[in-house]
Amino acid sequence: MKQLLNTLYVMTQGAYLTLDHETVKVEVEGKTQLQVPLHHLGAIFTVGNVMMSPFLIERSAEDGRAVVLLDRNGRFIARIIGKTTGNVLLRQAQYEAVMDECRSARIAKNIVAGKLQNARQILLRSAREAEDREVEERLRQAAAVHADTVNALQKSNNVDETRGFEGESANAYFDVFDLMVREDRATFKMSGRNRRPPRDPINALLSFLYTLLLNDCVSALEGVGLDPQMGFLHALRPGRPSLALDLMEELRPVLGDRLALTLINLRQVTKNDFEERTGGAVYLNETGRKTVIAAYQKRKQDEHAHPVLSEKVPFGLMPHIQSRLLARHLRGDTDAYTPVLYL
Repeated sequence: MKQLLNTLYVMTQGAYLTLDHETVKVEVEGKTQLQVPLHHLGAIFTVGNVMMSPFLIERSAEDGRAVVLLDRNGRFIARIIGKTTGNVLLRQAQYEAVMDECRSARIAKNIVAGKLQNARQILLRSAREAEDREVEERLRQAAAVHADTVNALQKSNNVDETRGFEGESANAYFDVFDLMVREDRATFKMSGRNRRPPRDPINALLSFLYTLLLNDCVSALEGVGLDPQMGFLHALRPGRPSLALDLMEELRPVLGDRLALTLINLRQVTKNDFEERTGGAVYLNETGRKTVIAAYQKRKQDEHAHPVLSEKVPFGLMPHIQSRLLARHLRGDTDAYTPVLYL
C-alpha cells in the first residue's frame, strides 16, 4: 500500500512546507496544520501558491522523492528530481529500441491495442447501463469501431499508421463520450476533446485527472530506470515525457475516463466545482480539486486482475508493473510488451 498512499497533496493557498528532522510540517499562517513522517512520502504535489523550504527540496532530491508543481488550475508546471539514476544499460536498450523503426512499431501497436480494448470496455459498460435504446445503440456502434480497429491494427507496420488508427478511434470515442453522462447533461456536455485550455467542465475534469495520472507514470518509469522522454508512440519533443504519455494511454480509460464519469453520475462533482476564466477557459476550483484528488487516490486502491501476473493488484500499482514489464521487454527477457487490459 505504500506506493498508493504515499503522495502528499497540498492545495491550501499560502501553505508553507518545512522539514523538521524527519518530519514534513505544513504550516498555514504560521500555524502547523499537518505533520507527516518523511519516510512515508514518495512524492509531494503542490497546487498553486504553496511554498517549500530549500532544505525539504534538497532532501527530497537526495532521497529520489519527486516534487511536482501544479498551478492553481491543476496544470503541470515542473517536476523536481535529483540525480539521474537507474541502469545505464537499460536506458541504452531503450534508446536503441526507439531508433529501431520495426521494434518501435511493435511496442506502439501493443500500447494502442491495450488502450482501444480498455476504451471499448468503458463504452460497453455504459451501453449496458443506458436507459435509452438510441443511446445504447450509439455506444455499441462506437465499441464496434474500436473492435474493428483492434483487428485492423494487427496489420500496421509503422508508428504513423498506428497513430492514425488511434486517432480515428479517439474521434469515435469522444463523439459519444457525453452520452455516458447520466446526470446534469446540460453542464457536462462535451463538444469534442479540447485542452490548453479546456473549454467546458467535462474537459477540465478529464485534463486534471490526466495530469495526475501522467505524473504517476513519470514516477513509475523513473523508478524502474527508464527515460520518461524517450517514447515509442508519441513523437519526441523537447521537454515532452513521451514514454510517460505512452504508458498512460492504456490506463487512461480506467483511471481517467471511467473515474470522471463516476464522479459526474454520482453527483460527487457538480457545476459548482468549476469556474470560468478569461477567454472562456474552464477549470476545477479548489473544492473541486480536493474532491477529485480524494477520489483518484481511492480509485488507485481498487484491485483488478492483471493479465500477466494472474492475480489481482491495485490500480495504483499498474504504472509500476507496466514499467517493469516494458523494461523486461527492452532487456530482451520477453518477446513483446503486454499492455494491461480492463475486462
